[in-house]
Amino acid sequence: MISLRWLMTALLILAVAATAFGKGDDPFADPEREARFRHIAQELRCLVCQGESILDSNADLAKDMRAKVRELMREGRSDEAIRRYMTERYGDFVLFRPPLKPATWVLWFAPALLGITAVGVALVIARRRSDRHPQVLSPEEHDRLRRLLDDENDQI
Repeated sequence: MISLRWLMTALLILAVAATAFGKGDDPFADPEREARFRHIAQELRCLVCQGESILDSNADLAKDMRAKVRELMREGRSDEAIRRYMTERYGDFVLFRPPLKPATWVLWFAPALLGITAVGVALVIARRRSDRHPQVLSPEEHDRLRRLLDDENDQI
C-alpha cells in the first residue's frame, strides 16, 4: 500500500514540474507552427517587463499571453487576427511596432521631434557662444588699464 508520505511527495514533484515547464507553454509538434508562434510572440510586448517580448519574459502575464496566442492559433486564427485580439485586449502598447494612426503619432514621431529639438537647442547655444567677441578697449580705456596695472605693480 502506498503511504501518505509517498503520495504527497509525488504530488509535490508533479506540481513543481508543472510550474517549471510553464502552464500552456507546450511547443507545437509542427516546426512551422512553432516558428509562426515564435514570430507572433516576438512582436508582442510583455506589459510587465515592457522591454521584453512575451516570448522572452518569464512574467506570469507573459506566460498567460503565450498560452492565449497558442490557443488562438489552435482555433485557426490568422496572425493579424491574433494581433488584433491582443491590441483590443491590451491596447496598441502591446505591439513592438504599433500601427501608424493619430492615437500612436506620439510613439512614432516623438523620438524624431526630440532629436530635432536637441539639435536646434545645440545650434542656438553654439551660435550664442560664437557671437561673444572679446570687446576691444578704446585708447583711453587701454591707458587707464595700464596705469592701474602699473600702480598695482608699484605697490607690491
